[in-house]
This record gives sequence, structure tokens and C-alpha cells, in this order.
Amino acid sequence: MTPADLPAFKHPLVTLRHLARADVPAWYAYLSDPVVVEHTSWALRSADDLQANVDDYASALPASSIRLAVVLRDGGRLVGTIGFNAISPQHRTAEIAYDLAPAVWGQGVATALVHAVVDWGFRHLGFLRIQATVLESNARSIRVLGRCAFQREGYLRSYRQIRGRSGNFWLYARIAALP
Repeated sequence: MTPADLPAFKHPLVTLRHLARADVPAWYAYLSDPVVVEHTSWALRSADDLQANVDDYASALPASSIRLAVVLRDGGRLVGTIGFNAISPQHRTAEIAYDLAPAVWGQGVATALVHAVVDWGFRHLGFLRIQATVLESNARSIRVLGRCAFQREGYLRSYRQIRGRSGNFWLYARIAALP
């Protein structure tokens, strides 16, 4: 992906760029905050866990996950990531995933990011369906998905292990507007 391939995104506080190995310390720093991971399925033991993810995101294979860096316009510090997992080129589907540092919570960043990246996924990447799985306790993310026209489709009991315990998730999805 080149910079021209990035989603069109306008927000006064942050911008998007490609995720780099140099972003791992900042990414790990906010993902180590219990307030951030409380309502997620992240279970990191060290920054090395994220390093492997960054290396995977660099793959050009069609089914490889895509993750972008969310950085402050002023100074370029990483304050989040967003992208797609579980990409199926055959079915033209993907799962959106995102995380943000508390420093940018409550400023419309997540909603603007999800709008832009979902639109990019439909228009540029050709997805027909983009879904999200959200831990049932993650009220902030549930509100973001609602503002971004995702529809709740189901309840996934014991869907993922959350730091050693089964977690229940809501399933949300958006379908591409077909001509």
C-alpha cells in the first residue's frame, strides 16, 4: 500500500499513516493501560507480541490483515490503530478492529476513523460486508458502531477468551450499498 492508497480521512486532531515497527513502544504503552484493555480481547505479555503483529500487517497476501496507525497531527505520536482482520477475498468480507489511547477519547476520533475506514473498505478494497465483534461491556465501541450505521446482528456467547475467561460479544455488521 502506498500513501495514495490510504483512506481519505479528515480530523483536526489526528491523521492516518502506515503502521511501522517504530510504533510498537507507543502502541504497547497505551495497550498496557487497564482502562484501555478492560473492554477488549487484547492479552499482551510484552511489546514483542505487538511486533509480530506489525510484521504480519506488512504482508501483501490478499487475506492478510491490514492495520493503520492513527497519529497526532501535531508531532506524529501514535495514539491508535485501525484496520481489518479476518479478511476473506473470496467472500469479500472483513472484520474492523480499532483501539485508541485515552488521550483522544471523547473527541470524535473513533467515529470519524470508523466512517472513513469502512468507506475505504467498501470503495477501495471491494468488501461487501464489514463486521465488528464487540465485548458486551464495551459501551463506547457499541456507540461508535451505532453512529457509523452498523446493525447489531447477534450475540456470541463464549466467543473469545479474555485474559483466561470466556467473553460474550455482540456481532455488528454493515453491508455495502449495492448499485
